Amino acid sequence: MSGVPASAAGGSSPAGAAGKASAVGSSKGGGSKAGGAKAGASKAGASTAVGTESGAAGGAKPPRGGKIAAAAVNQASVWNIANLLTMLRLVLVPAFVALMLADGGYDPAWRSLAWAAFAIAMITDLFDGHLARAYDLVTDFGKIADPIADKAIMGAALICLSALGDLPWWVTGVILGRELGITLLRFIVIRYGVIPASRGGKLKTLTQGVAVGMYILALTGWLATLRWWVMAAAVVLTVVTGLDYVRQAIVLRRRGIAEREAALEETEA
Repeated sequence: MSGVPASAAGGSSPAGAAGKASAVGSSKGGGSKAGGAKAGASKAGASTAVGTESGAAGGAKPPRGGKIAAAAVNQASVWNIANLLTMLRLVLVPAFVALMLADGGYDPAWRSLAWAAFAIAMITDLFDGHLARAYDLVTDFGKIADPIADKAIMGAALICLSALGDLPWWVTGVILGRELGITLLRFIVIRYGVIPASRGGKLKTLTQGVAVGMYILALTGWLATLRWWVMAAAVVLTVVTGLDYVRQAIVLRRRGIAEREAALEETEA
């Protein structure tokens, strides 16, 4: 009378216990499977993230071999056509001096060969800079060697002509002094900017080349008179363009100082 009905006590029966066990087992199994799936997904995500980070790191920092290869390419780019022309001008300087002073320096045949070497050097000067800019062949070597080659061949020609008595020393002094002075001035004001080459400067270079070339040749008569006037024009252009470069350097320096002072005032404000 006080006992529990059989239907209610079924949970304590073996069948009921088995049902509960199966239910608990299925719930535990499902949970473990779900947990395994979640764990697998998290592991896969972590590995993907690691792979992505490593890939990003690889893109930001190239391997060591890549740096070496890039350095090799940059080193090889020095041997381009523009730099080879500059090297040719440097080699022509001692060859020109040897030809100019051969047999006492007054033999018309040797002077003609010296003129040919000088002409080749001046022509390559016109092409190497154009090629470097047009085909993106500008290198640090070219920036340094090109102006050195220009000054070397012109200076060698002027000194040889003055040493042989064909050209007054004061002309050589004015031209070389201007060239060296303007080069030094460019380095002094480079912190404020670059002084661009002007049309007057290019005309000066052309006139100097023609005048010196005419003095190298053993000219007589009206051609000898003409070369005197061409050299006079070259000297005038040398002085005028030199003064203009000095003016540009002063303006560039003042502008650079003013811009720095304005930047400092903005920073302090």
